[in-house]
Amino acid sequence: MVEFVFFGGKGGVGKTTVASAYALKCARAGLDTLVVSTDPAHSTADVFDQEFGDDPRPVEGVENLRAMEIDPETEVQEHLQETKRALGEQLSSSMVGEIDLQIEMAHRTPGAYEAALLDRFIDVMRTAECDRVVFDTSPTGSTLRLLSLPDLLEKWIDRLAYKREKSIDYFEMAAVGKQEPRRVREGDPILARLRGRKERFAFAGEALEEATFYLVCTPDDLSVRETERSLATHREYDLSVGGVVINKRTPEPDPDEEGRGARFLRGKVETERERIAEMHERFDAPIVGEIETRIREIKGDLLEEVAAELAVDG
Repeated sequence: MVEFVFFGGKGGVGKTTVASAYALKCARAGLDTLVVSTDPAHSTADVFDQEFGDDPRPVEGVENLRAMEIDPETEVQEHLQETKRALGEQLSSSMVGEIDLQIEMAHRTPGAYEAALLDRFIDVMRTAECDRVVFDTSPTGSTLRLLSLPDLLEKWIDRLAYKREKSIDYFEMAAVGKQEPRRVREGDPILARLRGRKERFAFAGEALEEATFYLVCTPDDLSVRETERSLATHREYDLSVGGVVINKRTPEPDPDEEGRGARFLRGKVETERERIAEMHERFDAPIVGEIETRIREIKGDLLEEVAAELAVDG
């Protein structure tokens, strides 16, 4: 079975770096691994010094590792066009224009982004031919909204299907008496599509229940609070959190350094120690990595170092 691992956290904490390091660790352990990024900045390309696209591509110089970058805006537009096409096939030409307008408006509402991205995630999860898929997800808030969708959408589709079945019943009973509704017996295309969507969301819900989630944070007060809220939300959705990675720790200066910069760093290190101690005490998930800030961008040999510092078995 394919294992799915998600890395989340608020913006700017270094999710892409940590997710890429973990994916590298998995690949080095002999697992056929795919890392999937939804970062619009395409940071995965920066980490591996290589361009990626919407389809998995081998990471140069790393056996067993592929990467892909999903463009959220492109996914929203493709989701919009697919919805228009599917409905257009079931409606009269006189209704298509009005329906297109309604769909355009719906895709500008909150949740449209998450729904489109969830559809793409499902495609990746269902078609993945590897041992492990590592998702470098968007900032925490939108990710958690995304993860709450399968159960909500299943219930919504159940209600739509019920309404559709009742409307067919009434239509056919008026036409042919109390016989079995002909369109239900022959196969109604709208019902078929609703049931197909439900099956997709049921798969997503089951996959997410079996997935492992890691939260990435930095040793500052805002990040601590955000991560604590995220842990509570993951518990609410019964999602398994494997641990928390503390990224961007400030390195301590050497004992003989006494300049202004050294004094500043010592003060910052002391504050971060207090925050980290607080995380160990308050978080109900283990700390599985404390990554120091490097003096240059993390890629190449530095990515190997970060992978080694993660206390997560590849």
